[in-house]
Amino acid sequence: MGIMEILLVLVVALIIWGPGKIPEIARNLGKFMSAMKKMSFDLTTQVRKEMELEEKKTSSSTGSQEKTVKKVEPAVDDKKKSEKNP
Repeated sequence: MGIMEILLVLVVALIIWGPGKIPEIARNLGKFMSAMKKMSFDLTTQVRKEMELEEKKTSSSTGSQEKTVKKVEPAVDDKKKSEKNP
């Protein structure tokens, strides 16, 4: 939006609501925008916490799977060696 569009909106607002109502509307709009910004910040924070928690769960379960695989692999190699050398 350019300056001309903003001025047009202000002129229309003055005509519709009058000069006494404009500060009250602006105050309410400011409170609304502040509340929306806070809710957005809170939501972003909550989503980040959930993602970090999920990432920790995934990395810990992946780590335990890797440990299991490492324990099984040497046993498989020993069986292969014993089969090759009777």
